[in-house]
Amino acid sequence: MPDTPEAALEADVVVIGLGPGGEHLAASLARAGLSVVGVDRRLVGGECPYFGCIPSKMMIRAADALAEGRRVPALAGESEVRPDWTAVADRIRDEATDDWDDKVAVERLEKAGARFLRGTGRLDGPGRVVVTTADGEVTVAASRGVVLNTGTEPAVPPILGLAGTPYWTNRDIVRVRDLPASLAVLGGGAIGCELAQAFARFGVEVTVIEALDRILGPEEPEASAVVHKAFEAEGITVRTGVGVTAVSHEGAFSIGLADGTSVGADALLVAAGRRTNLGDIGLDTVGLDPAARTLAVTKKMRVKGAKRLWAIGDITGKGAFTHMSMYQANVAIRDLTGEDGPWADYRAVSRATFTDPEVGSVGMTEDQARRAGIRVGVGTAALPESSRGWLHKVGNDGVVKVVVDLDRDVLVGATAVGPSGGEIIGMLVTAVHAEVPLATLRGMHFAYPTFHRAIETALSAVS
Repeated sequence: MPDTPEAALEADVVVIGLGPGGEHLAASLARAGLSVVGVDRRLVGGECPYFGCIPSKMMIRAADALAEGRRVPALAGESEVRPDWTAVADRIRDEATDDWDDKVAVERLEKAGARFLRGTGRLDGPGRVVVTTADGEVTVAASRGVVLNTGTEPAVPPILGLAGTPYWTNRDIVRVRDLPASLAVLGGGAIGCELAQAFARFGVEVTVIEALDRILGPEEPEASAVVHKAFEAEGITVRTGVGVTAVSHEGAFSIGLADGTSVGADALLVAAGRRTNLGDIGLDTVGLDPAARTLAVTKKMRVKGAKRLWAIGDITGKGAFTHMSMYQANVAIRDLTGEDGPWADYRAVSRATFTDPEVGSVGMTEDQARRAGIRVGVGTAALPESSRGWLHKVGNDGVVKVVVDLDRDVLVGATAVGPSGGEIIGMLVTAVHAEVPLATLRGMHFAYPTFHRAIETALSAVS
């Protein structure tokens, strides 16, 4: 564990927020010989390993195994599946989170040569941070500067009655050891949809409530339609285009909807997005707007309008993904150690939603490309009509969609929905990032019979 902090410290760099990108940056700079102080009030490692990516994907992996077991009668005989959540809860506690203890992560950080302060860090002018710890305040002067990686918190909408109820966010649901009989999910984004399907496959009666006209709103409409259809086939109730007006809890939840109906459930998961942690970190002391929701950064991750200040991760508004935070951390590391690029490039930002079917996407959607004034060509291919999709027979629904800039003859976006959609998208990420000409892509070999072979069909269908 870290030793008792002195009242004043000096360092080359202070890192506030030790999520995946911040932890990686702090350790890397320390190994490079810089004096580094890392600050976090929560768990070193951040949201992803303790409350996000890792525990949720353990749930999803287990739920997918159940779904495959139930598909045996359509392919190979008979099967009987009896879910047991205990195995999942134990694995999350023991393998993923060490019972939500970051001792190993702290030791790893300190072994790299960084100093760790558990507390709340606040800017106090350029290159200065005041850390409030359990033992008092510590002022740290950073000769090179400060890196912000303060991340996000679950957003809880101001719905009448909600605040006084025992609702869950993602930070609560990953600790669940006893499943409810029924679950309402407020929000049909990636987190809400992933967890809704996982719990449904373990026998929970699930209702997803989304105010927008479709679930997975940032994705292509074709992707939303495929996942919506899969949810309904599995018995998940999906309510779209309706807001929540009030929530009450008397032994069970009652969720009032704007259309006058209501939804009852034993448990409620609020998955209504995230809010950035910028509210009280002293932005005003470095000449920035204290009410800012995100920080504008240069291609070197330097915060615009501030001196000796860098920012990475969710607070930059470039995508609230672990892989984005790690990518930006490496950019900032190069700048802070005097290396020469490459610098940040966001043309081919990819993401994956681990529903079944999976949704992988990169770059612009068709609508975004059209609104950007691009002369757009679009090609699609239905996965069940591919050779691999036909062989797969069940659980094979999906689509590959490519978005082309016809004037430049390059892809600017793509979506792959289906089994391993997050893996199929990999080749398309490369194509968007490297601006591979459409003619070159059409002239490639696509292994037979694979799901990614549907990319060839989609490319051929571009109008």
